[in-house]
Amino acid sequence: MSSSASIAKRYVKALFELADSMGKIDVIARDLSDLDAMIGASDDLRDVIKASAMSRDDQAKIMESILTKAGADDLMVKFVGTICMNGRLFALPQMIKGFLADLAKRRGEISAEVISAVPLDASHQADVMEAIASVTKSDKIALETSVDPSLIGGLVVRIGSRMIDTSIKTKLNRLEAAMKGVG
Repeated sequence: MSSSASIAKRYVKALFELADSMGKIDVIARDLSDLDAMIGASDDLRDVIKASAMSRDDQAKIMESILTKAGADDLMVKFVGTICMNGRLFALPQMIKGFLADLAKRRGEISAEVISAVPLDASHQADVMEAIASVTKSDKIALETSVDPSLIGGLVVRIGSRMIDTSIKTKLNRLEAAMKGVG
């Protein structure tokens, strides 16, 4: 386990225990999901998280401002402030993923990640959930979606260690490899 993974694991455990004792598991899960989406959508926010040259105090102020404007719970704001002041902001994305994965596991949910070329609307998400439910024989599915325009079309679905890749990019790569073998 890498150093940042073990750091993330300790912070996740502490946040989980604190949120559970305060009855805020769902609130923190929502805030973490929202923050994860913000990180995914903003190069500037990713730069703040990775910025080792930026002072811890500056990172804490920026993150507090973002979280406060986003309507995050006080516990969430304090947690992120603490990891900033401890110089651990770089591990925040791992902490988010770890917390949400632990929560899903405790709830008996199956985590599925879906990457598409374009954002999925509610109808397509429901279709994907239905397909995953039929494959996994579970109706408790935590779906995480992201967009990768380089896929051109189709989906990449990860359920645990299993991956189903129906993207046009992969199909084109396979065709190219097959054509190289012919010539």
